[in-house]
Amino acid sequence: MKRRFLPLVTLTFALTIALNSCTIEVNDGLGDGTAVTTPGTTESVLSGSGTLSGIISKDLLIKKGNYTLDGIVKVTNNATITIEAGATFNVVTTKTSGLVILQDGNINAVGTASEPIVFTTSTKTPGDWGGITIYGNAPIKAVNGNTSALSEDGNNVYYGGNNANDNSGTMKFVRVEYAGKKIGDGTSETNSMTFYAVGAGTTLENLVTYKGTDDGYEFFGGTVSAKNIVSYGNFDDSFDWQDAWSGQNNSNWYAFQTGTGNFGMEIEASGNADNVAPKVSNITLIRDVNTNPESANSPEISAIQFKKHGTGIFSNVYISGYKNIGTQKAYSVLIQDAATETSQVNTNKIAVTPMTYLNSDNPGVWGYAFSPNGAKVFTNATTVTKVVLTPGAWATVDGVNLLAGLQ
Repeated sequence: MKRRFLPLVTLTFALTIALNSCTIEVNDGLGDGTAVTTPGTTESVLSGSGTLSGIISKDLLIKKGNYTLDGIVKVTNNATITIEAGATFNVVTTKTSGLVILQDGNINAVGTASEPIVFTTSTKTPGDWGGITIYGNAPIKAVNGNTSALSEDGNNVYYGGNNANDNSGTMKFVRVEYAGKKIGDGTSETNSMTFYAVGAGTTLENLVTYKGTDDGYEFFGGTVSAKNIVSYGNFDDSFDWQDAWSGQNNSNWYAFQTGTGNFGMEIEASGNADNVAPKVSNITLIRDVNTNPESANSPEISAIQFKKHGTGIFSNVYISGYKNIGTQKAYSVLIQDAATETSQVNTNKIAVTPMTYLNSDNPGVWGYAFSPNGAKVFTNATTVTKVVLTPGAWATVDGVNLLAGLQ
């Protein structure tokens, strides 16, 4: 990927403060550019309006109000960005924009069901911006068992640490809209929310990703867990992980795929047979009628796919609407390779039970992209129920109740 130099910009207020200026270059690995003259300090509070930009290197409080997020904003130097309930960010889309919490940064973004924290765009186009990315210091197992790896989001950050309980902060009642921007040569994309090696001390609760062009949520290793999360209308997979992510306390995951969507869940461990299976209780995956994969005649239409030694222990799983398309078949669970069956399915590191699979093709059996050694069958469980989530503004976009599919 080509690298460019971005300016070290600061927080810009509607009321401009006269300051001495300086010229600084910061290598962000995001393409070509030139240095510009910028103010030389920052304020510690945004009080209802203003622009968030550049490098946040000391504690910042953003109060309830309406703001602009301009460019790649990075939180570092042990700084904490605190965002109050009711803060809304309109993201600049004429450049690559995103909110990035680095390993030495922290986020404290706590909204409420009636006053969420919202990141959106004026153009309301999927792929408008890069979403929220958090880097932690928890362990990972990348390809070949490597304990560190280079991020694929254009920030060129190495991730992976040794603190399973690492704390990157708290996000509650936060909604990200129209993210998943293409980067580099256009073949890679950011996700709406991305978690690189994030630790179990981090709190992720009541989050929404809405109409992004890549995954709703992707975990690259780490140990963090997430509760009460919604993936609505994201183009690729609703939930995705690799690098042996191992969160143990996940619950109430809901995906509604509509228009364009690939797998409900795409699960892998980057080829590492020795991994700790993450656990998720209460999963609802619903595929709306006339939902198609990103690529025509793609096999990416099943509810849950496991590959490359991916694992997961899932309970109370409700699946609806996964239909065959053309020559491709849709399954509740799809196992992609024999190694995953042998080392993970047959050792009980993959379990999806109890489960009910309704209004879908190929009921009662798991799918296999090879000749299986002991194919799984199942009977719909009458005890399975849909996820229950708190209604409110946090899960409402332009008057549309994102939780309607749960009713």
